[in-house]
Amino acid sequence: MTSAAPSASLPLQIAITTGEPAGVGPELTAQALAGAATHWPGAEFTVLGDAALLADRARAVGVDWAALLAHGKRVQVQHRPLGAPSQAGKLNAANGRYVLDLLDSAIDGAMAGTFDAIVTAPLQKSTINDAGVPFTGHTEYLAERTHTPRVVMMLAGTGKRPLRVALATTHLPLKDVSAALSVEGIVETLRVVDHDLRHHFGLPAPRILVTGLNPHAGENGYLGREEIDVIAPALKLANDQGIDARGPYPADTLFQPRYLDEADCVLAMFHDQGLPVLKYATFGEGINITLGLPIIRTSVDHGTALDLAGTGRADAGSLIAAIDTAVSMAQHRRAG
Repeated sequence: MTSAAPSASLPLQIAITTGEPAGVGPELTAQALAGAATHWPGAEFTVLGDAALLADRARAVGVDWAALLAHGKRVQVQHRPLGAPSQAGKLNAANGRYVLDLLDSAIDGAMAGTFDAIVTAPLQKSTINDAGVPFTGHTEYLAERTHTPRVVMMLAGTGKRPLRVALATTHLPLKDVSAALSVEGIVETLRVVDHDLRHHFGLPAPRILVTGLNPHAGENGYLGREEIDVIAPALKLANDQGIDARGPYPADTLFQPRYLDEADCVLAMFHDQGLPVLKYATFGEGINITLGLPIIRTSVDHGTALDLAGTGRADAGSLIAAIDTAVSMAQHRRAG
């Protein structure tokens, strides 16, 4: 149970988990927050990570971390000690549980109302699994920890042409996607997307375009019947509930301005159906948002970039965009 909503006059409290310590998360956090006072004057930030690691990685990319922390409560560190010393670019399974501890602390704080939103830097799934903890991804873990039966992964581009792509299924082998789709599941996914676009993005009547699963959206059943038996009936039920969801459209022709200009979000049936298009169009300024949670969570659209860690060459644009969106979503939620 979350606590009562804070007064609108209080600063928003945003938690940032710094993710895999061998990756770019710690240094991108420092780079992003170097402009915190200018970019987000109505927010305060709690950075979750090892204090010495953060200072070291900030120094490596030319950020005066001590000066940043000296400005009152604008930026604070919630220290969590590393499981083992970390070297940029070198994974160590001894830090797998450290990464989960950061995430758990942020989730607990958000559920308790201490944080208005959490922003997650990238983690390395293999390190967590190598530490002996079964782990599929942020999205699934957040759902489990918050006891949320249905969450939706949505990636969004925040540039000149905003583009949002939500997923009916997430991290599944392609051979398992068809069996994972159901009328009830698609309807519930559309409910989550419609609700969160209204309440967290300020869209009073979201328009959602839905892809088919098969090439040419099944070609009237000749290339598969999922569109006829599952997706179209789900859209009919969603429409009956007041959700403006249209389709199913062939995915190879849907991602054009003449369609997207009339839409607030695309619902794709599987991970690599919608996300390659979005990442091609928006990489570096795109973000990952988990819809349906009782808390607000945004993240970057890239991985740990081990080859760039500690070099200063990684671009903080996606993390800055994720913070922008977390702040905006928290403002919408607080307003009501």
